Amino acid sequence: MSGSDVTRGGVEGARPGRDAPTGAGAGHGRHRRRRGRGEQPVVPEARFSSYYGRPVLKRPTWKAVDIAGYLYLGGLAGGSSLLAAGAQATRRPALARTAKLGAAGAISASLAALVHDLGRPARFVNMLRVFKPTSPMSVGSWLLAGYAPLTMAAAAADVAGRYRVLGAGATAGAAVLGPAVATYTAVLIADTAVPSWHEGYRELPFVFAGSGASAAAGLALVCVPAGQAGPARRMAVLAAALETGAFQLMKRRMGLAAEPFVRGRAKRLLRAAEALTAGGTALAAVAGRRRGGRAPAVVAGLALLSGSAALRFGVFHAGVASAEDPKYTVVPQRERLRAGTD
Repeated sequence: MSGSDVTRGGVEGARPGRDAPTGAGAGHGRHRRRRGRGEQPVVPEARFSSYYGRPVLKRPTWKAVDIAGYLYLGGLAGGSSLLAAGAQATRRPALARTAKLGAAGAISASLAALVHDLGRPARFVNMLRVFKPTSPMSVGSWLLAGYAPLTMAAAAADVAGRYRVLGAGATAGAAVLGPAVATYTAVLIADTAVPSWHEGYRELPFVFAGSGASAAAGLALVCVPAGQAGPARRMAVLAAALETGAFQLMKRRMGLAAEPFVRGRAKRLLRAAEALTAGGTALAAVAGRRRGGRAPAVVAGLALLSGSAALRFGVFHAGVASAEDPKYTVVPQRERLRAGTD
């Protein structure tokens, strides 16, 4: 066979770059030469994007002031109801009145913030048409509907100085529901697909319980004479320990989903919360041992109230940030899939 025959039979008319062989043997020599220098990546690094550059999850549309305020005020109310019952049982009238008024005022403001975010009061009323035990929103709505009248009855009876038996019963009932009011919002947001809320579902109720009790103790320290504020000081110490310990444990367990807590606005708010809570707790303990002057107790109370608010707002903004970045949704899903197939 001549050279011209070979050209016509195999190579003549070939178009470089288009008709090149693509089978397993194509480029075999090149792969063999590269083998000594290590594997070369064939697939580029994954980029976390979605259609039209939109996040994987829809960003929460809740207003920060309304919903973070709703989370904060619910915790303050629930903690204050517990403190009110304890003060009533130990005959501390000034502490009991402050806590009862604080619970009634906080839950009223919390409901107002929720309704404002919903847009119309009828939307909250519609949630009471059915009771769904599997829905945190449904359970929470019924919980608020039962709890709020109890706090108002307890406060009204105390201020009026009448109907003491009714007031005592309302105080006790509010104290029974108080822990659920302080923590159900954690269950509510953890039940969403927002990564930095959902992944903290185990510890977040304890974080919110400690934060709510800390706020209630702070309100009492601001308003109550030092002689009756002993239970508030002790509550502040226990609440700070619970809040801080549960939050640190939550961040360690969450893995990648904890990253938004240490970035951006959430990082600044949570650092402020940590400093305010620790400082307020220490100052409250010192104020209990000193006589003369209420300034340290007032400063401690304001620090605890502010620290609790900063924590709720920090948790809110961390959740929003985690929903905006597809990484916090995609990577944990891949890790779970890989763990399930190994």
